[in-house]
Amino acid sequence: MRVFKTKPFARFASREGLADQELCEAVRRAERGLIDADLGGGVIKQRLAREGQGKSGGFRIILLFRRGSMAFFVYGFAKNDQGNIRRDELKAFRKLAGEMFTLDNNALAAAIKNGTIMEIGYHG
Repeated sequence: MRVFKTKPFARFASREGLADQELCEAVRRAERGLIDADLGGGVIKQRLAREGQGKSGGFRIILLFRRGSMAFFVYGFAKNDQGNIRRDELKAFRKLAGEMFTLDNNALAAAIKNGTIMEIGYHG
């Protein structure tokens, strides 16, 4: 299983104090079938706790996820800032999932090199 975060998501995670360890735990939960919302097309939503508030008042994370293969953290928001993603955003995430899951090792290496994505050290 390879786990990545996009550059915009990495900025969000850094700003909100979300460590890669917390992101990996969200992937581990998904690997065990504990998915907060399956949005179809390889797009899932996972909840992450905000310090002192728990998961219900925490963050919502959009993850492009293919069990046993790859996961890409692409979008995050605080529950109190945004209720949910819009229909057009979901459509774009599904399209992006289709593209990202077709990337081979050379394309992934190129995306890492140019800073588009960063790989997270994941140990399932």
